Amino acid sequence: MPLKKVAMIPARLASTRFPQKLLQPLGDKTVIATVYLAVQQTGLFDDVIVVTDSEVIYEEIKKLQGHAVMSTGRHESGTDRIAEAAASMDVDVIVNVQGDTPFIRREPLQKLLEQFEDETVQVASIMTPLHDEQQIQNPNVVKVCVDKRGNALYFSRSVIPYDRNKTGNVSYYKHVGVYAFRKKALLDFTTWPVSLLEDAEKLEQLRYLENGVPLRMVLSDFTSVEIDTAEDLERAQALLNERKANV
Repeated sequence: MPLKKVAMIPARLASTRFPQKLLQPLGDKTVIATVYLAVQQTGLFDDVIVVTDSEVIYEEIKKLQGHAVMSTGRHESGTDRIAEAAASMDVDVIVNVQGDTPFIRREPLQKLLEQFEDETVQVASIMTPLHDEQQIQNPNVVKVCVDKRGNALYFSRSVIPYDRNKTGNVSYYKHVGVYAFRKKALLDFTTWPVSLLEDAEKLEQLRYLENGVPLRMVLSDFTSVEIDTAEDLERAQALLNERKANV
């Protein structure tokens, strides 16, 4: 029987660095509407759902005849928010797409879903090759190392691996924060306390590794503009204009 697959987009109105960023205009739509439609248009999912604490965002999605649900609890992360919505659903695999990634596309999402043909995979995520030295050194760019099966060994804001021999032959990968979970793995996450490494690095995916749950990483050339600041929105608008000009 085919797996039932749902994409969920956690959408919080408040943002420390850029308040109401999801309602900012990007082209002729808001950021959250752009993300919702991009995920829907992949045709990969049985449903696409925005999970939000904001009636304004809820109404924005309803204007598109889209599916939105209100979360009821206070949540530390988007993962906790979508887990609340998923708990009562008949679903096998949930993909968490961040609400501030307007250029999400089909290829990386399809690769994520394909990982669940392996019954041992509980959680999957995306990595992309990293070549720029400034990004490699930047603690805001999360790096990941994997084993021969593609399972994550560790995520860090530090430079991993460390090229002690200075050979220049080391490969670096950036973690792209799009996740897919089997339902039980998603719900289990919310029952575990914040782990020591998670707290130290401020990376919630480490909670899975510390609890013995591997993350299967898929390699993609996916690049995106994550809108965390007004400057990011300007970059996203410039990229959108460039794409339109090349059509």
